[in-house]
Amino acid sequence: MDILEIVWNFEPRVIPAWKLPAWYGLMWALGFIIGFRIMERMILREQQPKELMDKVLIYTLLGGILGARFGHVFFYEWASYKDNPIDMLKIWEGGLASHGGAIGIIIASWFLARTIQGKDLMWLLDRLVVPTALAGFLIRLGNLFNHEIVGKATGTDYGFKFLRHDIPDWQAIQATGTDNLHDAFTQIANEPQFADLLEQIPNRHPAQLYEAIAYLVIFGLMFFLYWRTTARSLKGFLLGTFLATIFGARFVIEYFKEVQGGTDDGNLFGGALNMGQILSIPLVLFGLYLVFRSIGKLKKEQPEA
Repeated sequence: MDILEIVWNFEPRVIPAWKLPAWYGLMWALGFIIGFRIMERMILREQQPKELMDKVLIYTLLGGILGARFGHVFFYEWASYKDNPIDMLKIWEGGLASHGGAIGIIIASWFLARTIQGKDLMWLLDRLVVPTALAGFLIRLGNLFNHEIVGKATGTDYGFKFLRHDIPDWQAIQATGTDNLHDAFTQIANEPQFADLLEQIPNRHPAQLYEAIAYLVIFGLMFFLYWRTTARSLKGFLLGTFLATIFGARFVIEYFKEVQGGTDDGNLFGGALNMGQILSIPLVLFGLYLVFRSIGKLKKEQPEA
């Protein structure tokens, strides 16, 4: 096996014997918890009442989850859900779209901003996007752990072999003769008699890891801009930076991803763009507009004497 080839057999369930919880859901929750603490520090720094954080948590949690769910339904899987609308509520079965989550948080923030005296929607969004970038990093790690949103085949000796994506459960059980999925995939990954089966699994781009690393870098940038520069005083600058970098990275990384199915059939605009890229373009453009509108006013803060 080549040193750049990784057999990815991470257990997608936190407790293998249970169907739930999956790592993806846990990373969503962790992102909100850590994001809450970061946002709390920002609110206290700006001498806003601590009670505001209770509203921030409720509004963004509901807006993010509902937006992500309905974004997935309408942007990617409308044909599957239109005849069974009750299935839209089954979030535990998976299906959340980051573009929808962004829209949901913006709508929720609009309602929340109306309750904050002396502050507007842009002020709130400029602060929310800082922890959101870190949440995006954790969520994409959850996708990696759950073998979701895999990349295209590399066609080389480099890449991840996503066993639980490319080998159906029934085939793993049939090949190993065990009824335990965890044991079946572990045997395929490690025992030499399954080398031929393993060889048939393509090496894929770890697109989730690419995206996670990009989001972590962007979080570092956002954190620096808020705490070490005057960016927080420039209306829309942090939001614009977030939109341009996050969805710009998303646009590029989509070229390495497999088609997600549903509406995203990989043939939009003659195959040049997929649904994720089309949804990213207006967000990137709006972000760039916000950045260039005030970039000349950005300065590095001087340390206090």
